Amino acid sequence: MLSFKNTTTEISNSGIDTVVLSVGATEQFGPYLPMHLDTLIAELFADTYGKELNAYVLPTIPFNTSEEHANFKGTVTVSPNILTSLLEEIITNLIRQGFKKFVVCTGHGGSYWEMAFVKHINYKYPQIILVTANHNNQIAWEEAVNKAGLHGLNEIHGGLLSVCTAMWLCPELVKTGSMGSDIPSENRLYADFLGWDRLTQDGCWGQFEAGIYSHEELAEKGKLFWNTFINKRAEGLKKILDEGYRRKTLV
Repeated sequence: MLSFKNTTTEISNSGIDTVVLSVGATEQFGPYLPMHLDTLIAELFADTYGKELNAYVLPTIPFNTSEEHANFKGTVTVSPNILTSLLEEIITNLIRQGFKKFVVCTGHGGSYWEMAFVKHINYKYPQIILVTANHNNQIAWEEAVNKAGLHGLNEIHGGLLSVCTAMWLCPELVKTGSMGSDIPSENRLYADFLGWDRLTQDGCWGQFEAGIYSHEELAEKGKLFWNTFINKRAEGLKKILDEGYRRKTLV
């Protein structure tokens, strides 16, 4: 694996033809967690996929489509048109340099543009392949929840799992106060249309109760969850990418 931290000579001499693009987010995570968690998660995805594929890993883009959080001060949201245009520009630059296989990954669950972008790029550029690592997503989630001891997890954003994640990745930035509330199930009907300032008490769609777990226990759960989830999603990715490229470019 190589990254943007390597030299152009190293990248040229490596023979690598695969690129990993990752997108995080800068958005609210309730009253006590930092706003760059999704970016840290995206970096984990990119690093794991880069090693699995022996790819060139680009820096993670820290902004995403975060409209649901945009009324919380500090959140940055960009339109899907701007974001996908930027990603396409990056891809076309790299196509000219001889890269042929691309993987895109995101740390933000609200990346609704992702699959449309993959279909569009594959249609528009027949000489390359672009994929995501969603081939075993549900299995990976279930295994990660079990491994981390988070049975019965009912969280979309900003609950126990988010705290565990932050306590593992950036503990110095975490304030472990209780946060979140019971969200009426009918609110899910409006989650794609309304900002979460209208649907949640404090931006959290999930709950965290302080004092149940120690800081070390929270961090361990975060580590177990994400290592299990990301490694499982990486399984078989190289085969899908290589076979997809072969089938697409077969003359």
